[in-house]
Amino acid sequence: MKKLRIAQVSPLIESVPPKKYGGTERVVYYLTEGLVERGHEVTLFASGDSATSARLIAPVKESLRLGRKIHSTTIMHMLMLSKVYEEMAGEFDIIHSHLEYLTLPYASCSRTPTVLTMHGRLDLPDYADILKRYSSMAWVSISDSQRAPVPDINWVGTIYHGYPENLFEFNPDPEDYFLYLGRFSEEKRPDEAIRLARACKIHLKLAAKIDTADKAYFKAKVEPLLDSPYIEYVGEVGDSRKGELLRNAKALLNTIDWPEPFGLVMIEALACGTPVIVRRCGSSPEVITHGVTGFICDSQLDFIRAIHNIGTISRIACRREFEQRFTLRHMVDNYETLYRKVIAASSATDSLSSLP
Repeated sequence: MKKLRIAQVSPLIESVPPKKYGGTERVVYYLTEGLVERGHEVTLFASGDSATSARLIAPVKESLRLGRKIHSTTIMHMLMLSKVYEEMAGEFDIIHSHLEYLTLPYASCSRTPTVLTMHGRLDLPDYADILKRYSSMAWVSISDSQRAPVPDINWVGTIYHGYPENLFEFNPDPEDYFLYLGRFSEEKRPDEAIRLARACKIHLKLAAKIDTADKAYFKAKVEPLLDSPYIEYVGEVGDSRKGELLRNAKALLNTIDWPEPFGLVMIEALACGTPVIVRRCGSSPEVITHGVTGFICDSQLDFIRAIHNIGTISRIACRREFEQRFTLRHMVDNYETLYRKVIAASSATDSLSSLP
């Protein structure tokens, strides 16, 4: 089968892969590596501190969160998109952008087809308006639930994220603690995780970063709860420490309270054999099978029951679910199929438009 010339366009906020926190850039990294391994000619547009087997084109030397301060992240991304579409689009069979709506004015005018994976929530003000204006673009969701606010655009597929099978180590015999992993932000409700741990008298480790925008929330709602023998604040962690924390945890306590489009941390936990206790919102019912790989909760009482009953969940079943649904092979297979489908559709449209 013909090998493809593929552009992967990543956000510049974090490197590919990210040094610490960063979901989108992590997905871009493994997808890019998987495509290169299959023999495709891949060009990655990302920050200069990225690590990749693909050809790297770097508009900035360092990722924007950890590198030099700039006036506008939007301008930097627009400059990158200008290079992709105005200077280099003819070099590719397909462009895969992870920059969401910023890509639209460029992609809509290009003869090279674009696949746009939406990584964020779509229920924010004005999102529906801009997506509907470009409704015929090839849109990819990362869960079916993500589509709900904007159902009537050209969704060409739902493709779940995936990781290499050997990336996370399975552990059948965890230690006696629960884990909160992610960001200290109000929508993820770490304060609720802490309250649950204190109420149930369980050891909870908190491994999370604090964004500038979330500092006030952390000071007001989280920090006052940390003074407890049941709570251990670990801080933001890198990949190695994250894997250690996940595989040794009795469960991931995922108290999110927003329509999270996917939630990489849930499949990271499953890969370790670690069950997930999560609120019923966003993609959680698509990723976690209630009573099999964790518990989906509708109330505080549900969370408390789940914590007390976590021993009924088979860690082998959690790992098996990861292997059957959320590996890198699944993700790359699905994107390869989708790329060829979009390229074929674009070629057919071009042929029709060229008829006299």
